[in-house]
Amino acid sequence: MECLIGIQFKDFVLVAADMTNANSIMVMKNDEQKIHKISDKLVMAVSGESGDTTQFSEYIGKNIQLYKMRNGYELSPKAAASFTRRNLADYLRTRTPYFVNILMAGYDDETGPELYFIDYLASCVKVPYAAHGYGGFFSLAIMDRYHNLDLSELEAYELLKKCVREIQKRLIVNLPNFKVQKISCAGITDLEPITAKNLAIEDAARA
Repeated sequence: MECLIGIQFKDFVLVAADMTNANSIMVMKNDEQKIHKISDKLVMAVSGESGDTTQFSEYIGKNIQLYKMRNGYELSPKAAASFTRRNLADYLRTRTPYFVNILMAGYDDETGPELYFIDYLASCVKVPYAAHGYGGFFSLAIMDRYHNLDLSELEAYELLKKCVREIQKRLIVNLPNFKVQKISCAGITDLEPITAKNLAIEDAARA
């Protein structure tokens, strides 16, 4: 029932993840952090089984930091995505696979912003925009219609809000809060969370 959204633009990538932690029919908390910082210009948004998401994201993050300590430089987003995919594939062929879906977003000083879609079956592809979870059924069509590499940060944030608004309107599951981060040449920046309360205030102001 979780939702991850990622959109790549010319100079940055935006990643949004719902903050709901649910178990069966119960909501456990509404401030879960599903976007994990892997390096100075790389984040990983993870959804799936609660224990798997925490353990796997920490495992990937620590190993990428270890690589940096040993070699003196960080893995590029492409290399990090390849490393993550390989580990998922290896564990998939054991008795203890990780049931996690991942959006990996980063900024490479040579190639610019990059976004990678990785699912629990260890498929990996570089994409301009992507989504995991039921929210993707509603948001992918919006991103397909309005996505443009040249959008400004404000326009890109409005596009994300358009996706979240549609999810909250049409999905039967309540996902009130979305954490948003921007990854650019300047590093990782937290943007204002997109919440049902804030969207309702905006809608009331327009009416």
